[in-house]
Amino acid sequence: MSGIALILIIAAYFGVLIGVSWFTSRRADNRTWFSADRSSPWPVVAYGMVGASLSGVTFLSIPGWVGTSGFTYLPVVFGYLIGYAVIALVLLPVYYRLNVTSIYEYLGDRFGPVSHRTGAIFFLISRTVGAAFRLYLVALVFQILLDHVGIANVPFWVPVIITIALIFIYTFKGGIKTVVWTDLLQTTFMLLAAVLAFTGIAGALEWSPLQLLSHIRDSDFSSMVITDWNASNHVLKQVVSGAFIALAMTGLDQDMMQKNLTCPDISSARKNIGLFCVILVIVNIGFLSLGGA
Repeated sequence: MSGIALILIIAAYFGVLIGVSWFTSRRADNRTWFSADRSSPWPVVAYGMVGASLSGVTFLSIPGWVGTSGFTYLPVVFGYLIGYAVIALVLLPVYYRLNVTSIYEYLGDRFGPVSHRTGAIFFLISRTVGAAFRLYLVALVFQILLDHVGIANVPFWVPVIITIALIFIYTFKGGIKTVVWTDLLQTTFMLLAAVLAFTGIAGALEWSPLQLLSHIRDSDFSSMVITDWNASNHVLKQVVSGAFIALAMTGLDQDMMQKNLTCPDISSARKNIGLFCVILVIVNIGFLSLGGA
């Protein structure tokens, strides 16, 4: 691929995101920005949340983990299901009953303004650090790709600034309504990239994708149960940690729960969580399989 073709592809991608932003932000007001008028289709929210919860870090880290740990990450994913069940049955009813815009309003109602502000501040700190790390990793990969196609000597800060500017452009008007629909697009492209990578590896090995899956299943890479209690990745420890990770990173995270709260009602939000769990398990198995490949 030439450097010009790469730049055109990236420009077209962000052009589509900005087009989606324009379409979703028409007649937008303050309520639309924060809650999408509580009108988001729950299947769209569920599918888009997959890309939001995984991101480019998952694309690189989970496949890389398989080389030394096999599929031992999978029990963590099964633990997620426990955490999401608690979110659907316990937290969502609270958030919908109080009709909150920020989930940390509950802390204010229950414990006072200091707890409310403390929860919000910790969210902002964790989100800033996490977003910065993800942006750093993606920009690093992007710079390596530019070097590979012959566009060398581009300062590292250039793709970072361009990416931040483009993200701001397509989100500042429509807010969470735009994010819900752009997450749908971004999830699709991320999963498409994973499928293309897997089929490309299968082709290089002169196997079909199904043959490659069969080889992975029969290899040591597919091992996922560690029964040594002293091991950090003992299966029970993985399941329990996965449950708490889901609670902390989704149920108590404004960014993720705000998307759930754009669904019209509690029933739709619970359906969203259920579908999201099914897709999440399938996608994580796919990334582990990509690592095995």
